[in-house]
Amino acid sequence: MSAKNRTVSGALGGFLGLVGMSAVAGILVTAAVAPAVALSGMAATNTINVFDSLPEYLSIDRLAQKSNIYASTNAEDPVGTRVLLASFYEQNRVDVPSDAISQFAKDAAIAGEDPRFMEHGGVDIQSSFNGAVQTLAGGETRGGSSITQQYVKNVLIQKCAVMTDADEAAACYDDATKPTADRKLREMRLAIGIEKKYEKADILRGYLNIAGYGGTVYGIEAAASYYFNTTALALTLPQAASLVSIVNNPVKFQLDRPASETNGAANGYANNKSRRDYILKEMLKYDKIAQADYDAAVATPVEPVITVPSTGCQTAGDNAFFCDYVIKILKNDVTFGATEEERLANFAQGGFNVYTTLDLDLQSTAVAALNANVPKTYNDWNIGGVVSSVQVGTGNVLVMTQNKDYSQDPDVQATGANYTSLNYNTDFAYGGSSGFQPGSTYKVFTLAEWLKEGHALTERVDSRRKSNWGNFQDSCLGVRNYDNDVPPFNPRNDSNEAGTNYSALQSTTGSINTGFIGMAKKLDLCGIRKTAELFGVHRADGTDLKQGAASVLGTNEIAPLTMAAAFAGIANNGMTCTPVAITKMISSDGTELPIPASTCTQSVEPGVAAGMQYAMKTVMTNGTATASNRNTSPRLPMIGKTGTTDGAKDTWMSGATTKVATVVGVVNVGGNNYKNQRSGRNNLFGKQAATARHRIWPIVMSAANAKYGGDDFPEASSNVINAVSVPVPDVRGKSMAEAKTTLEAAGFLFVDGGATSSELPAGTVASTDPAGGSASTRGATVTASSSDGTGVTIPSVIGKNEADARSTLTAAPFGFTVAKTEQPTTNKAQDGKVMAIQPGEGTAGRPGDAVTIVIGKYTAPAPAPAPAPAPAPGQDDGGNNGNNGQNE
Repeated sequence: MSAKNRTVSGALGGFLGLVGMSAVAGILVTAAVAPAVALSGMAATNTINVFDSLPEYLSIDRLAQKSNIYASTNAEDPVGTRVLLASFYEQNRVDVPSDAISQFAKDAAIAGEDPRFMEHGGVDIQSSFNGAVQTLAGGETRGGSSITQQYVKNVLIQKCAVMTDADEAAACYDDATKPTADRKLREMRLAIGIEKKYEKADILRGYLNIAGYGGTVYGIEAAASYYFNTTALALTLPQAASLVSIVNNPVKFQLDRPASETNGAANGYANNKSRRDYILKEMLKYDKIAQADYDAAVATPVEPVITVPSTGCQTAGDNAFFCDYVIKILKNDVTFGATEEERLANFAQGGFNVYTTLDLDLQSTAVAALNANVPKTYNDWNIGGVVSSVQVGTGNVLVMTQNKDYSQDPDVQATGANYTSLNYNTDFAYGGSSGFQPGSTYKVFTLAEWLKEGHALTERVDSRRKSNWGNFQDSCLGVRNYDNDVPPFNPRNDSNEAGTNYSALQSTTGSINTGFIGMAKKLDLCGIRKTAELFGVHRADGTDLKQGAASVLGTNEIAPLTMAAAFAGIANNGMTCTPVAITKMISSDGTELPIPASTCTQSVEPGVAAGMQYAMKTVMTNGTATASNRNTSPRLPMIGKTGTTDGAKDTWMSGATTKVATVVGVVNVGGNNYKNQRSGRNNLFGKQAATARHRIWPIVMSAANAKYGGDDFPEASSNVINAVSVPVPDVRGKSMAEAKTTLEAAGFLFVDGGATSSELPAGTVASTDPAGGSASTRGATVTASSSDGTGVTIPSVIGKNEADARSTLTAAPFGFTVAKTEQPTTNKAQDGKVMAIQPGEGTAGRPGDAVTIVIGKYTAPAPAPAPAPAPAPGQDDGGNNGNNGQNE
């Protein structure tokens, strides 16, 4: 836009010649005299340089206007396949360029509001005076302010509208509209400055775009759409005049109150028509239209076609909660402004086309699956159902839905528990929900820490149920002990597993609580928390994650979307990407704007992630998620983990392929009247509530697998899977207490196997299983049996003849019962001699036990075969072309 230099005389529009007019003119003179005095010293330059510096907010290019949120069926082409979810605005406005506005509308505005607009320099004293006289005389009302002054006034009001403090906004509005000479003077000064900076066409465009057309309708484009279902460019002459009429007095002339007695359908919108016809007469007067055009327009009835725009996320239907999430991002993310005030101002200004990550195909599948399995209400149980899906490697939010109807209106919410404004999938700051306990799905972070610390999947831990777990290491808070808690810390397994020495793999596959507490005993509770945080896990309410022993089992309240992103990180070989919902954002002038980017972090090394994937695949194929696995088609390689909170209040199924991660939950979303989902009395649509997750998740992932595919997960290394084999210490003859200390120090779980017969002193270790000196995996159980002191040692009889052996074995103190077997031998020296004894020499036994001696019986060897005759010269020797019979 080119700046315009205007002279003092042009700016004041013949002001000095009007000084001697009536008292009405005197009022205007008083308001205008100060600029004239201020300019008197600038006659040499003949310019109005005092107005060179204008406030930035007076820019004609930035107005509050409508923004649009779109979703797509193709993430690669969000613009080309866009579908409008919703529009939102504080002022329904679409800012349009001058060439997108009908000439009828431009001419109507000038003729009706400021006939000398093209001649004056921002302040037209003559027109203002004439307008005042005409108004006092009772004629048609013409505003006393020029179009430029009206633009300035509207901008000042807009500045107030974006203020976040209500008192400041009210004071600002009063200052911008108060009927005082001081306010009028400031308005005139700014109007002259605007005229100096901008072309007339730009000022007129700014005026038509900023003006109010009744209610929340602002700007000529939105007004054309709302009142006549057309565009500003396509407005007819009578339509344009009707819209410009509204600007003069929106309450009196707006056309969306058909029941109005003074301006309604019954009287042909009489008020608006009267004002419209006046403007048409002015257009004819100033040669903007021909007589025939005037006659036809005046004869045309006022017939609005009210077209209410979709506004607010409630118009997004099944996608409303995702829409609300996007709006919260626009208001919260620092990408859109460093301060809350700046972000709110940008949001109010609007004019954005926001293209989102939502996959409408996958979303509609999730919505249908949720609606078919979780009702919106259930008697006195405020039941909730949630589904969140995230694309692996990008953080793109593909699915976000829940089993409620969206409404921000408290009156609507009061009509039923099916309505809510809370987004259960997100953090409090992005939807108002405080999150949910994820239950055993949280165990994967203890598994990650286990593998990070060099433990293997087949390594075993003490997994006996007890209330005296002893000390837990915590490098952040110091040693923790829960033995004296009330009620006592005494976790059990949901399926009452009786094992005492589960491996990490078994504990993951079967989701064994005591197994994971046993793993945590060997780890650092603070380390487990930090590993979870590396996967982007945080409490939904914004406070720090709790890290006590109970938290290992999933007692922190976390948003489903957070867990979906974490599982996507596991599937992405340990690289976790923060969730993002916006793929592109275009301003009203076509400029692509910066958007929040996903931040990807290597949460664990790929080798550790491969171990996690290995274990979580067994959850799908052999563990607690087999129902979800078998019902998914196509069945690609998948990882997963289930979760159930205390009392089966909340149930979860979380899992992923290498392409998409999905979290499904059936949860309690309010009050204490939750139901035990395992109870047969609490069925949902005739099926057990606890299994709803295993009906919903496969439906969503079947659609995801078909659309996005999936690859094999990397193979886990042997040292991640297999525990290190270490020798079992030989503790025979030691006291049981000493044996326990020795075995536990070597990394084994000591189990007292009770007393057994042994020649060793009573109370000492008689034997272990596995035996001392053999190899076993670290963490395995070693059962030690104590001697009862009654046993004897089988003496050595090998090499003796049968008679001597019997005599030795049957004599005191042994008194064994002897049995005999024979074994052929070609060694004459072993004929009739004891070759072996069962049990073996040196082993323990009781007097009277049976032993078996093995007696050699000589058998002559068979004669050697006669040698074969030598081959005749030239005869084949059976070789294979000189390669010694070896196949190549």
